[in-house]
Amino acid sequence: MGELVDINAPVEREGTKAVVRNWLRKIGESVKSGDPLVELETDKVTQEVPAPADGVLKEILMENGDNATPGAVLGRIGSRAAGVDLPASPVPAVTLETSSAPAQPPHYSPAVRRAADEYGIDPATVAGTGRDGRITRADMDRAFAAKTEHFEAAAEISAPEPQTPAPRTVSAEPGPALRSRRIPHSGMRTAIATHMLQSMTTAPHVTAVFEADFSAIMRHRDAHKAKLAAEGITLSYTAYIVSACVTAMRAVPEVNSRWHGDALEVFDDINIGVGTALGDKGLIVPVIHQAQHLSLAGIAAKLQDLTSRARSNTLNAADVRGGTFTISNHGVSGSLVAAPIIINQPQSAILGVGKLEKRVVVREVDGVDTIQIRPMAYVSLTIDHRALDGHQTNTWLNHFVQTLESWPQ
Repeated sequence: MGELVDINAPVEREGTKAVVRNWLRKIGESVKSGDPLVELETDKVTQEVPAPADGVLKEILMENGDNATPGAVLGRIGSRAAGVDLPASPVPAVTLETSSAPAQPPHYSPAVRRAADEYGIDPATVAGTGRDGRITRADMDRAFAAKTEHFEAAAEISAPEPQTPAPRTVSAEPGPALRSRRIPHSGMRTAIATHMLQSMTTAPHVTAVFEADFSAIMRHRDAHKAKLAAEGITLSYTAYIVSACVTAMRAVPEVNSRWHGDALEVFDDINIGVGTALGDKGLIVPVIHQAQHLSLAGIAAKLQDLTSRARSNTLNAADVRGGTFTISNHGVSGSLVAAPIIINQPQSAILGVGKLEKRVVVREVDGVDTIQIRPMAYVSLTIDHRALDGHQTNTWLNHFVQTLESWPQ
């Protein structure tokens, strides 16, 4: 037997946990070095793992739904360089049926074997939904849930009546059975849940809310969007928000930081992540790196590229790595205020921007109060109270709002 080459999960990745999502080749298929073999999904990005050598896919050790730790062996390739000969044609089915060789026991992934030990369920009794009918961890979880529900129902039926039942004045009719359906969690949803829980249990969240008048940036955008559109750039309101964040960071650099047990690490580069919704699939946060060096047009172009690739699932690991601050533009889906917006750990703060809408406000003109209609939005800063205090939070928001409201024309 020739030498087998391990297919390893990347040691460096972005996200709290990687899950095997999809094998792109089947056992026995020929592969070349660099060919994509398997997709790993984290809460932030889907990453393809390439073949480490030419040869044939010999073993799949981790199935869809299995958790892949950094460096884990996902499968193995038989290297042609080590003398592996590929069959010229598939072995006829009749040969397999008449072969006297002993049948090989079915292979189960480590996650399935752990579930079998934990649940006391033989995987051979479970219907597989993985590739080629393989058993996945999700199949084992569903089998255990069904088993538990069966035992609970049996216990209710066989439970003895209490010897001294409470007096009944009304004969209760049994209610209709609840109708429902179970939607298995995707790897991204599970990873997001883990990350959000970890953030809430790690950092004490405190939120401050201000109100921002978008009149100035709306005038500026109306005057300049056509020129940028001719260059293929969409000038969005989010570009102004990112730029205003950079200005506020220069005034209060501690917001652009990370908490450590012995020190506060304040970053020189302002790497701003922008939460991008992927519909029912979840949320991803592509990062605008070194935003402090970009013009408004440069920010708009970068935003357009990242958002487009996020929604087409073509971001790479570098696009979601290294963020120092995050923006949640939750108002695009209609909410006015969301609090607290959960901090993207290990960052120290996250900005929330609510729905932009026309409101009646009072403005002083020549010493006289006037009632005006202005485009307004609530903006919030949620902080890790270990790293920041209320004074820093409010100072940052003051600079942020002032930048938006005094945007030069």
